[in-house]
Amino acid sequence: MTATTTEAGRAEHAGSGAAATGTPAGSAGQTLSLTYREAMREAMREAMKADDRVFLMGEDVGAYGGCFGVSLGLLEDFGPDRVRDTPLSEAGFVGAGIGAALGGMRPIVEVMTVNFSLLALDQILNTAATLLHMSGGQFNVPIVIRMTTGAGRQLAAQHSHSLENFYAHIPGMTVLAPATVADARGMLAPALADPDPVIIFEHGSLYNPSEEVSIDGATDTDIRSAAVRRPGSDVTLITYGGSLPTTLSAADRLAADGGSAEGGAPRGAGRGSGAVSAGARWADSSWTPGPRRWSFA
Repeated sequence: MTATTTEAGRAEHAGSGAAATGTPAGSAGQTLSLTYREAMREAMREAMKADDRVFLMGEDVGAYGGCFGVSLGLLEDFGPDRVRDTPLSEAGFVGAGIGAALGGMRPIVEVMTVNFSLLALDQILNTAATLLHMSGGQFNVPIVIRMTTGAGRQLAAQHSHSLENFYAHIPGMTVLAPATVADARGMLAPALADPDPVIIFEHGSLYNPSEEVSIDGATDTDIRSAAVRRPGSDVTLITYGGSLPTTLSAADRLAADGGSAEGGAPRGAGRGSGAVSAGARWADSSWTPGPRRWSFA
C-alpha cells in the first residue's frame, strides 16, 4: 500500500510540482494550478523558510517523500535536522514532538493515517491536550499533527477511518479539516501560530484534484469560522473535508431541477466545540486552567 500511494505521489509531483516551487518576482495577482498535495507541501515549505523553529517529523517523511508524497523534496531543501524520519512508533515520535513543542520548537508531526493515531492517543489526549490545564496555565504545547483520513481509496480497513469528530470532542486542542486546495495552503500558518495543539485531517481523496490559487503565497485563512462555498435559498447543506465535492455536486443536481441549495463547510472545531451552522462561527470554546469555562460564540 505504502509503495503504491507514494509512487503515485511521486508521479504527480514530477508532473507539476516544479510549478509550485518559489514565487517569481512581480507575480502579484497571478495564480497557478496546485493539487491539494502540492498545496500542503508548499505550506510546509513556506513555514520552514519563515521560522527556523518549524520542522517536520514522521514515518517516511524524509528520503521516501511521505507515504502519500506530501513531503517530497523537503529533505533536499532543509536537510535531515528539519525533516526527520522516525521509527515505526506513533507513541514515541508524537511524544517527542510534544517535548520539542514544550522546548520552544514548532513541530509538524505526520501520522501516516488516522487509524494509527490511536497508538498515540495517550500522548495526544492525556498529554498534549491537557498540559496547559494541568500546569495551571504555565505550559502551552504548540504542536501541529497532520494525518490522512477517510475511506474510498481501496486501502482496507486499517487505513480508512474518519475520526475527526472523535478528536473534536477532546477539550484543549483544535481540529481542522481543509476541504479545498486554498485551505490546504492557508491553514497551516495559523495552526502553527496557535499556542495549543492543532490536528489537521487531510482526506486522501482530495490529494490529486487541483485548483487555481494565488502565486503570492498563503493567505491568512480563517480557521475559526465556517465557509459558505455556494449561495442558495431553499436548503442549506452542511459538510466538511472530503465530503465537500460530493455535497456541492448534489447542490448542482438540485439546481438543475430548479432548486437552490446553499453549501456550507466548517473548517475546524475549536477546543472541544459544539454545533455549527453554515456561514456562522463554530461554537468555539475557551478553556482556562481550573474549572472549565465554556463560552460559545
